[in-house]
Amino acid sequence: MATSTEARSTVRSATHKRTRSAKNAVGLGLRMRRNWQLYAMLALPLIWLAIFAYWPMYGVIIAFKDYNVVQGIWGSPWAGMKYFHRFVESYQFWRLIKNTVYLHVYELVATFPLPIILALCLNTVRKKWFSRASQLITYAPHFISTVVVVGLLVVLTSPNTGVTNKFIGLFGFGPANVMGDSGMFRHLYVWSGAWQTMGFAAIIYLAALTSVPPELHEAAIVDGASRLRRIWHIDLPAIVPVAVILLILDIGRILSVGFEKVLLMQNSLNLDVAEVIDTYVYKIGLASAVPQFSYATAIGLFRSVIGLVLLVLANTFARRFAKSSLW
Repeated sequence: MATSTEARSTVRSATHKRTRSAKNAVGLGLRMRRNWQLYAMLALPLIWLAIFAYWPMYGVIIAFKDYNVVQGIWGSPWAGMKYFHRFVESYQFWRLIKNTVYLHVYELVATFPLPIILALCLNTVRKKWFSRASQLITYAPHFISTVVVVGLLVVLTSPNTGVTNKFIGLFGFGPANVMGDSGMFRHLYVWSGAWQTMGFAAIIYLAALTSVPPELHEAAIVDGASRLRRIWHIDLPAIVPVAVILLILDIGRILSVGFEKVLLMQNSLNLDVAEVIDTYVYKIGLASAVPQFSYATAIGLFRSVIGLVLLVLANTFARRFAKSSLW
């Protein structure tokens, strides 16, 4: 008798689940028909993502093959982990890892707080015209091409005609080849990037600050809180979740730096600190007389896997300690 009752209960449960699934399917179809314009707009970025982001992943197979252009991807013989071992055991491995990590960590530590500070300052400005003008001036460099930015650096630091050398010449110092100085490469790269991206990155934090209820500031003013205390106890906590998410993404890109800018700033005098993984992959995979497609793909895949691991670890720590995460 108990067995029969349990069987009927199981049947009713299964029937209920099928009915609910059918209703959900009908509801989804009805919503799609009613809002087909929105789904049509959504289809365009999804198609772009599939073609330019996911379909190229098919080429990752090259990292495990002795790729030959004539034989094609599937016609080339398998090489297993050959090129990964070759990269790890090469004399370039630790130099590339050190240069890439050093440059990205320096950039992260130096530039990550700047948009937050700028957003907090702009949010406290009482005169809106001044706030808008300052925001326009600070985020305008974002739209300058990387090639133009590097060109400005070359012109400004030129040993013969550069403004920098003209200025230090006033104090009796001789001309300095700043772009050729390996000790100055990282400073030029990081702080020119801060100037170019700080204002635009601050827009995200300004958007987060708009969600702060004005009543909190009014109550804090009534209680006698200074502007600095209101920033610390009201504004800053409001942007912490956004800052944590952006920090997680930056940590995931620790082995990826600005490829174009680094390549443009490289020369034979600063190559010992300016050679990073991205530029090395470009040189051996595309710019060399005999392109090594499999080797370059293996290095790129190695970098991506390490970035994914760091992203997962950073997300785990953020979820546990900061109570905010990507997933």
